[in-house]
Amino acid sequence: MARKVLTVGLDADDTLWHNETFFKLTEARFRDLLADFAEADHLAERLLEAEKRNIHHYGFGIKGFVLSMIETAIEVTDKRVPAHVISQILEAGQDMLAHPVDLLDGVQDAVEALAQNHQLILITKGDLLDQERKIAASGIDHLFTAVEVVSDKNTTTYARIFSQHGAGPETALMAGNSMKSDVLPMIEAGGHGVFIPFAEAWALEHAEAPETHPRYHTLEALADLPNLIQNLQEDS
Repeated sequence: MARKVLTVGLDADDTLWHNETFFKLTEARFRDLLADFAEADHLAERLLEAEKRNIHHYGFGIKGFVLSMIETAIEVTDKRVPAHVISQILEAGQDMLAHPVDLLDGVQDAVEALAQNHQLILITKGDLLDQERKIAASGIDHLFTAVEVVSDKNTTTYARIFSQHGAGPETALMAGNSMKSDVLPMIEAGGHGVFIPFAEAWALEHAEAPETHPRYHTLEALADLPNLIQNLQEDS
């Protein structure tokens, strides 16, 4: 028999508020800046390679993205990138760091409903200062029992968090827009993984869905999560 869901973990970026959209807009700005040096598709490939290479050095988030753009600009121009281009890349990153937090449709009501009957944990990865800024500006931070900003999301991460803030991952659920980070490691840890796709997706977060796994679920929006959990409780 399935165990009741007592603790709910929620991803932040592109699950609670817009994020990847700003990365895509900044990447388009980056392509325009380097248009005289590289074709758009080639530049995108080189940038993605730099991001993948640099995750272990800089972690996830805007600052690592900016450093990867600068590195790519140096590479594709054979170290001849103009100083004003570097300056504009830095400016673009600063604009991202200062952008207001915009909750996705239905998030406020969904989180309020979930908080009435469950312990909520916000679990996000990325730059600590930027994530703390967005969480504080979201207006829903008070609804979470705990907030965890982690360097990466994996099975060990979820086992630790849900054991520390609950009765373990077996009685928990994690919902987010990343199959690789929010769903698969949570299922492997013993909990439920809920995939809520977002229109924009980072290529490095792609993974195949475990379609036939009994603890895998997919929803169109976070607003549907309270009903899913209710159905899980009735089946347990």
